[in-house]
Amino acid sequence: MIILDYYRIFYYVAHYKSFTKAAAFLNNSQPNITRCMNILENELGCQLFIRSNRGVSLTPEGETLFHYVSVGYEQILAGEEKIKREKDMKEGGITIGTSEIALHLFLLEKLELFHEKYPHIHLHIMNTSAPQAIDALLHHLVDFSLVASPLNIRKPLTKTTLYSFQDILIGGPKYASLAEETHHLSEVAHLPFISLGKDTSTRQLQHLFFLQHNLSFHAEMEAATTDQILLLIQHNLGVGFYPEKLTAPGIQDKSIVSIPLYESIPKRDICLLQNSSHSLSIAARTFIELLTQKN
Repeated sequence: MIILDYYRIFYYVAHYKSFTKAAAFLNNSQPNITRCMNILENELGCQLFIRSNRGVSLTPEGETLFHYVSVGYEQILAGEEKIKREKDMKEGGITIGTSEIALHLFLLEKLELFHEKYPHIHLHIMNTSAPQAIDALLHHLVDFSLVASPLNIRKPLTKTTLYSFQDILIGGPKYASLAEETHHLSEVAHLPFISLGKDTSTRQLQHLFFLQHNLSFHAEMEAATTDQILLLIQHNLGVGFYPEKLTAPGIQDKSIVSIPLYESIPKRDICLLQNSSHSLSIAARTFIELLTQKN
């Protein structure tokens, strides 16, 4: 059986048309290169090179072999170069599933840091809800996802908590009088609430919060995205729960008001979801290291 390395040597001898130059490139000795090519010729039962004082040239059989070897070996070299570029973070891509809350509260800042350090890595951001994030991970459509709790996952998915945040109850200018004092949840339960759809973790958490206080949660209006909730509230179409950190600009310009409650609204987490059965690229692993490192 012919050693594969002989073909690598053959490629460089044919490429340089010189045993000496091939030996120098391969950091080998010229006699050893010559010996290997003699073995290759004996194994194939034909002459591959015509030796002369001016170097070497290929025989017709050598030309035929070089045609096939060069195609394969140059593909190998291209593969090695691609892996090197990916290892050096000069090439590659990451697909990230994220909810709007996770994007605004946590991911955007990390994306900025990562892109500044590794500008050649292509980033594909998919807007998703928690159930969609779980489905995308199970079907290997994303490398990982960042979504807000609560979450119900099972193997092979894993969850890592990255950031905690607090929701507050807000309303538009129409509800400004409610901002003047603290209320019990039962006192505001009749108001028209705006929320996400029934299949979202956000809606499920709100339903559970009301249920814990012997109340029923009913959404007067359902929004497709978290950003839409804020817009609808700003236009006095109802009240709703929203991450406190994201309400500061609206409260400052008085397009929304904070409605204080005696009851403690459950804290929520931004979580990193991964599929343990899915191998990640160097770029994806590097990004996860950035996400999970302590500040």
